Amino acid sequence: MPVLEPKPYKPIFYLRNGHLQTMFPRFFVNIPRVEYVRERIDTPDGDFIDLDASLNGARKAVLILHGLEGSSQRHYIKGMVHTFNRRGRDAFAMNYRSCSGEPNRTLRFYHQGATDDLHCVVEHILKKYRHDELAIVGFSLGGNLILKYLGDGIFPVSDKITKAAAVSVPCDLKSCSEKLGALSNIPYMQYFLKSLHKKIKEKKRRFPGMIDDQGFEKIRSFREFDERYTAPLHGFSDALDYYEKCSSGPYLPGIQRPTLLLNALDDPFFPEACYPYEAAANSEYFHLETPRWGGHVGFVIFHNNGEYWHETRIAQFICDNSEPPTRH
Repeated sequence: MPVLEPKPYKPIFYLRNGHLQTMFPRFFVNIPRVEYVRERIDTPDGDFIDLDASLNGARKAVLILHGLEGSSQRHYIKGMVHTFNRRGRDAFAMNYRSCSGEPNRTLRFYHQGATDDLHCVVEHILKKYRHDELAIVGFSLGGNLILKYLGDGIFPVSDKITKAAAVSVPCDLKSCSEKLGALSNIPYMQYFLKSLHKKIKEKKRRFPGMIDDQGFEKIRSFREFDERYTAPLHGFSDALDYYEKCSSGPYLPGIQRPTLLLNALDDPFFPEACYPYEAAANSEYFHLETPRWGGHVGFVIFHNNGEYWHETRIAQFICDNSEPPTRH
């Protein structure tokens, strides 16, 4: 039932291309001004997670999760924080382990299925701030975390979590890793691997003899990186085991909160498996929209009160508002 007809999204003609949509916001974005207050949350295993908050004393709040090698400072996170603040909601932006500007304390860091850290942050927010409602919104890896968290049943989902939304989510990690290995996606892979290599070198410095980066320059794909690092560091037998257990796709039928997934049909990272029409058609709670354009966390639009299309759409879904407020 909730396979939704995409709300009208028609980018200007020269942005009707998945790669352009993906790259444009990274070079030509006007990042809204957001004032954060940072808080450090200690995890049960002796590590920490940095949480940034933009608060206005509201009774309703939103927790926002970034993508691979992102942080609370990324344009799409600040844009989403600003969007919800304008609608009178408190907003929190979670930084995964090693993503807040300071290396984390343990050998592990973050990955596509680290819902234990998400649960830790959710419980902290609900206990300390006592909001009446908490929505959760995630981008790419962050969206995968949210969908898995809501659907896999490993952690109890609080009744105060009322809605969720996810943007550009790799619902099937194995096929996505293969798609990202295509020639057209080499620049993206090089960017991610360069960023990840810096963290591996820092782990090597902090944990001598437990991890190394010898031969890292030969890694050309996520499959190779996950086989060597992600899987063994986080308790998986190999990359395929990691992909199977952490892909959100199989857990979508278990979602019991109204949840919106926005995956553009021209996303250069996604194969067919990342458009779970059947799961949405058979779910009372899981909603799917697949706009023709949008790229990967793109959805560029101009003259929309300063909001990107996905920001307005998500706010409509979460807040039940049909129009964005007038910009001040």
